[in-house]
Amino acid sequence: MKKTNIFIFIVILASFVIGAYFYPQFPDKIASHWNVQGHVDGYMSKSWGLFLLPMILLVMWLMFILIPKIDPLKHNIEKFRKYFDAFIALIVLFLFYLYILTIFWNMGARFDMGRALMPAMGILFYFAGILINHSKRNWFIGIRTPWTLSSDNVWDKTHQLGAKLFKIAGVIAFLGIFFPKIAFWLVIIPIILFAIFAFVYSYIVYKKEEEK
Repeated sequence: MKKTNIFIFIVILASFVIGAYFYPQFPDKIASHWNVQGHVDGYMSKSWGLFLLPMILLVMWLMFILIPKIDPLKHNIEKFRKYFDAFIALIVLFLFYLYILTIFWNMGARFDMGRALMPAMGILFYFAGILINHSKRNWFIGIRTPWTLSSDNVWDKTHQLGAKLFKIAGVIAFLGIFFPKIAFWLVIIPIILFAIFAFVYSYIVYKKEEEK
């Protein structure tokens, strides 16, 4: 975890430095939100626009440090800790990438924001599949339903399926590069459907186990 913390600290520090560097150069209002068509539909003051995401990164990092310490099943988290740490670093990199895209846009670069995000979303979802495939029962990480939290067997079976679904969602997200007009739906619809399916599946597995 020490190396991961050093890496994340450097990324967060870099985001604050970048924000401070561009602060005098940017106008009072900067683009901060894009709709599903890739058009800007939201603005923020440059103070919030440049420093909100670095602050979110900092809070998120502290939260991820805290989770393994307060989870009642923290001994289980240690069993897949290297995957958890790698996923934290990946989330931080993803948000930092989004931050850099926002900086470039407000510097005058014009590109399809949705298409630019799709590869990163695909990688994030795919690695989420790897993470949950190795996860053990805990209260914070993974597919947490009343039934997975009640049984190691239900947890393992649900997460084996969930891992495959998340990896498929990652591959589908990559298709947004080629179909930018529906890129948003290629991300949202699979995740919603797969989440519902995993929820129902965990209940079915639990009931079968209960019958035995």
